[in-house]
Amino acid sequence: MVNSTDFGIRLQKILDYYNISAAELSNQIKFNRSTISHLLSGRNKPSLDFVMRILQKYPEVELYWLLNGKGSFPSITKNLAPIDTMTTSQATKIESILPSNKHLTEVASNSLINTDVDQIVIFFKDGTFKSYKN
Repeated sequence: MVNSTDFGIRLQKILDYYNISAAELSNQIKFNRSTISHLLSGRNKPSLDFVMRILQKYPEVELYWLLNGKGSFPSITKNLAPIDTMTTSQATKIESILPSNKHLTEVASNSLINTDVDQIVIFFKDGTFKSYKN
């Protein structure tokens, strides 16, 4: 069972991590501001809809951590910057290590990836993307 007070503390950690206010969170996940206020204060327990919107918007948040406080935040396995916050210079750096018309397995062999890579796709803020296929 979710402890309302502890959930509010974890929700505040998410706000602090992303440096956003409760009002901004409300706008980003399209959820009522008063509901978020009640969750932060520990007055209410979260709905499934609220939890799912948090998980969809913020990939560093793990479900088990959010509900029970067990695990880690930000998630160790999901510690990459969210795609929608990647800057053009970060994307350019990524592109620089992915020369076109080369096998992606060469790139993988120079990194920590130990499997065959078939395709890498980079999504940009403007909605465009670039695909590198083996």
